[in-house]
Amino acid sequence: MEKKLIILRGIVQGVGFRFFAYRKAKQFNICGYVRNLPDGSVEILGKGEKTELDGFINIMRNGPFGAHVESCEVSDFPYEVESSDFEIRP
Repeated sequence: MEKKLIILRGIVQGVGFRFFAYRKAKQFNICGYVRNLPDGSVEILGKGEKTELDGFINIMRNGPFGAHVESCEVSDFPYEVESSDFEIRP
């Protein structure tokens, strides 16, 4: 299992990005969370098998209709992810 922290910047809030990420996480069997950050970006913590996580990240690079992702920063997450589900956080 791999764990990645993903930060998306651009027009990513107010376009349904968290709900889009939730649906895609379920589709790709990803655990973790998605949340809006105060600076207008979206943070995703994802845990899953490498191929599923890579596919999920590639879809997040584009986002839902109405989003405009200007940057997608992906880094390894060194800590344990306790959740066995994916959740939307405020």
